[in-house]
Amino acid sequence: MSKQPGSSTAAEPDQPEVAPAEVPDQPDAGPADEAVPAADRPAYAPGALVLALVSVGWLAAMLWSTRAAITSAAAGVTAISLSAYALPGVITAALVAGAAVALAVTNPIGRTTLRFLAAAGTGLLVGIAAAVAINLTYADNATTNTIAGTTAAAAIIGGAMAGARNARVVGGVATATLAAQVFVVLFSRARDPLSDLFGAGDTQQSMLDAAKWVSRTESLLAGLIAGLVAFGYLAWARRRAARRAGAAPDGSRSGRGGSRAELELSQLRWPSYLVAGAGAGLLLLLTEVIIRVGGHGLLDLAAALSEADQVAQTALGTSRVDNGIWVLFVGALTALIAFGRTLGPRPGVDEDEDEPAEG
Repeated sequence: MSKQPGSSTAAEPDQPEVAPAEVPDQPDAGPADEAVPAADRPAYAPGALVLALVSVGWLAAMLWSTRAAITSAAAGVTAISLSAYALPGVITAALVAGAAVALAVTNPIGRTTLRFLAAAGTGLLVGIAAAVAINLTYADNATTNTIAGTTAAAAIIGGAMAGARNARVVGGVATATLAAQVFVVLFSRARDPLSDLFGAGDTQQSMLDAAKWVSRTESLLAGLIAGLVAFGYLAWARRRAARRAGAAPDGSRSGRGGSRAELELSQLRWPSYLVAGAGAGLLLLLTEVIIRVGGHGLLDLAAALSEADQVAQTALGTSRVDNGIWVLFVGALTALIAFGRTLGPRPGVDEDEDEPAEG
């Protein structure tokens, strides 16, 4: 009782010293409660089931549109050229679908090794399903086999990505990439008006210059959308995790333990936002690697059709790399800027600053 006046003024400074004295009563519950959020929560990606359904639907739509374009071609030469042109979109969609479905399957799994194996296995199943669908619906030729093989490989790689410990970042990358790809398809309707706006005329040079500006505009807007979507997804995931951290524990001390674990995770947020924002561009560059490794036969075949086709395939490859780099940097900067605008004083900073001011 005689210490109550002192405790009212020194309660907060003394609390760190009292906490170790109370630790013997909480060593089993406190660390255990903190270990659960630290181990399980990074492995939980909210909205994974919806993302998986949408991404699988997008992959199916890309495969259907590619098949429709190929079968509508009047000559086999045109079909080869169209296949080479459509392959990047199919590969990117397969990467996203493999990652999203693997996230939905492995969300309940907490162990890192088991999670990775399950994610890779899920990606394998998605890849096999996509390859079988391609072989059953496309014409039976070498082009079909190339599309099926590279699509299956991309789905497996995407599934393995979902085995990462911080699945929230993978979810943000998949969501941002899907949003960017949908935008690119919608943006195709505006290419001709933009070409006229950028001065495309009757000369070949003016058309090339206008095409470059249209491509840069598309990449800039796609990166902006990818960064905003990645930021929105991670911000939503963080809010959900914070609510779960406060509601899951039974006692007040466990509640503080859950929030401390969430605070430790929040200290790593800016790298997470950086990777998620840049993820769409990284997947586009990874798509180019997969194409050049697994689909080089189709690209070579399309380039060998004529000298014009060779120039076109070279230009398309360079454009895809440039587009991936633009989306990578613009998306990363956009996500970081959006995250930076949400920064505020850390919990307890005001209290810590008030005490020295009183002294």
